[in-house]
Amino acid sequence: MFPKAVFPDTAEINPQGHLVIGGCAAPDLAAEYGTPVYVLDEATIRARCHSFVSEFQSRYPAARVAYACKAFINPALARLLYEEGLGFDVVSGGELATVVNALQLGQSGRPELDHVYFHGNNKTPQELAEALEQSIGWVVVDSFHELELLNRLAGEAGKTQNILLRVSPGIDPHTHVYTTTGILDSKFGFSIQTGHAALAVRQALAAPNLNLRGLHFHLGSPVFELEPYRVATELVLRFAAEFREEGLQLQQFSPGGGFAVAYTRDQSPPSVAAYAETIVSAMTATCDDLGMEPPALVVEPGRSIIGPAGVALYRVGAIKDIPGVRKFLSVDGGMGDNIRPALYQAQYEVLAANRANDALSEKVTIAGKYCESGDLLASDVMLPPLEPGDLLAVPVAGAYCPSMASNYNLNPRPPMVLAANGASRLIRRRETYQDLTHCDVA
Repeated sequence: MFPKAVFPDTAEINPQGHLVIGGCAAPDLAAEYGTPVYVLDEATIRARCHSFVSEFQSRYPAARVAYACKAFINPALARLLYEEGLGFDVVSGGELATVVNALQLGQSGRPELDHVYFHGNNKTPQELAEALEQSIGWVVVDSFHELELLNRLAGEAGKTQNILLRVSPGIDPHTHVYTTTGILDSKFGFSIQTGHAALAVRQALAAPNLNLRGLHFHLGSPVFELEPYRVATELVLRFAAEFREEGLQLQQFSPGGGFAVAYTRDQSPPSVAAYAETIVSAMTATCDDLGMEPPALVVEPGRSIIGPAGVALYRVGAIKDIPGVRKFLSVDGGMGDNIRPALYQAQYEVLAANRANDALSEKVTIAGKYCESGDLLASDVMLPPLEPGDLLAVPVAGAYCPSMASNYNLNPRPPMVLAANGASRLIRRRETYQDLTHCDVA
């Protein structure tokens, strides 16, 4: 049965048994662009953007949605997201440059840059100088080192930079240990429990070249529970209220992102409406209880916008059947374009993209082409009997797969295609062998 819930909104199976995305049949896409290829459904991206904006702003008009670029960003996507009214959460100088250049911004003080938020636990002096040069709206300060460095750099540039402090509320969101960021034992943020957050607030208020205007936290990703957001929101706002008499005017508040999506048919993440209701109600109720003017709210979805829009297409190559043990279907991609199964033990659905109407009669493991035994995209999945040359589709591949892709074994990274209304366009070409040595010096 076609697991429609984990595929893009426009996905369907045509009478020939071919997966269709954005009106484009998978075999046609594979023939035109080769495999592996990542296909993004434009309608799904726009619908997810609209959902976040409408669900949060209908409950709280002073809400802003900033896309978490680490999930994946490139110029075409940046322009699309901007069209949908989103700001940007960047975590490196490269992400910042991509956003600024894509939107053709570069001039200091342009209003669009007011909604760029620069995150990261160890921003370099060069990155902070670039942020100041671009006059971006917000730097989310993550350490005492950064507080001192940014204050000095802003002074040298003759500027005053608006900042948020990233605090760690000590709340466990019950996600994978590698993607849990809001607990005490984390490299991110100023811990409230240890007193470091309080010290950071006082230092930031005293910094002559910084304007402390709010607090940020991020619990981790993907977070399938609502209660951690409620508890952390209340805790951080009550923490902020302790510093009102010392001069902290909470103008912005951000609970980050981490909103979950379903990777497999048995997963049921909360809806965007449920996340919005939980966060907004917790924020407004706590502010009312504290007699605090509610601040502007900033949420930072990434995976939950781009993840469900993406489908990776692979072509089956070698098949190895070990009787009574396992049957391996090897494909022409793997951990080089999707490290998540090896890194996080992530699980995916797999569909025979050119034989989707055939009966599922074989249990197989999908192996990548990379020289690692752990290069497995999916284990023990049910598929029709397949042959070399058949196509496989892995859904929910838009987030973190392309952005964490590598050239391991010197394999070129795959292209990315945007599909809509029966037409497709390339938004990132396949790398060439020449690309692989472009930066090498002999």
